[in-house]
Amino acid sequence: MSGPDFKEITKSEPEKSLIAPLRRTGGRNAYGRITTRHQGGGHKKMLRIIDFKRDIIDTPAKVVAIEYDPNRSSRIALVEYPNKIKKYIIAPLGLKVGEEVVATDQKDAEIKAGNCLLLRHIPSGTLIHNIELAKGKGAQIVRGAGTSAQIMAKEGDFGHIKLPSGEIRLVNLDCHATVGQVGNVEHEAIQIGKAGRSRWLGIRPTVRGLAMNPVDHPHGGGEGKSGQGNPHPVSKWGQPTKGYRTRSPKKYSNKFIIKRRKP
Repeated sequence: MSGPDFKEITKSEPEKSLIAPLRRTGGRNAYGRITTRHQGGGHKKMLRIIDFKRDIIDTPAKVVAIEYDPNRSSRIALVEYPNKIKKYIIAPLGLKVGEEVVATDQKDAEIKAGNCLLLRHIPSGTLIHNIELAKGKGAQIVRGAGTSAQIMAKEGDFGHIKLPSGEIRLVNLDCHATVGQVGNVEHEAIQIGKAGRSRWLGIRPTVRGLAMNPVDHPHGGGEGKSGQGNPHPVSKWGQPTKGYRTRSPKKYSNKFIIKRRKP
């Protein structure tokens, strides 16, 4: 078993004005029936309201604290503007308490971790995260711990962005992104170590289809330790699995993908 060391955390209690209740379903729908398996239990959490839009423009904000967020793998930074407004942002790697970050549309802005700029003003080759896919909608991709994307090229109104998966995608140059890599890079090395720790996280056990009865799963049944029988492994509902691609060929965003990620 291994876990994070929390050495970068500087504040243990969240900012009260920036939290909200987080209701959980336990994977059940309105009728109380399980619609998403393997969910339920876990420690109670409060939602931290993160500023993904960074819409206070040209006003530097001071980093007050680096905090833990139970709802995401990355750390969050509490920043305060001169007018005493406080916001949470995703904490990039290397951001320290006392530093200043800014969101701006100016062309001559500093290329510094934590600064939020238009893609057209960020040099090619720069590592970025918190990338918008639609102008003004707020950051949607590259938000997990240790992740970063890279601007490969710019052509017309679009930039070629290489995502952590290896996919290269077109993103409008008027969309915003934050400079730097998301912090807490050690997250990928964590070993959960025991079943109980998964339960604390709200993850319930997963039963192999092979271990079920035929009525419960296409791989179920058979005498003793038999194989799955089916030459094409399938899910509980008969959908091919273990590598089968389910993305719709008609999906609207296919035209923005230059190079697909590897399967």
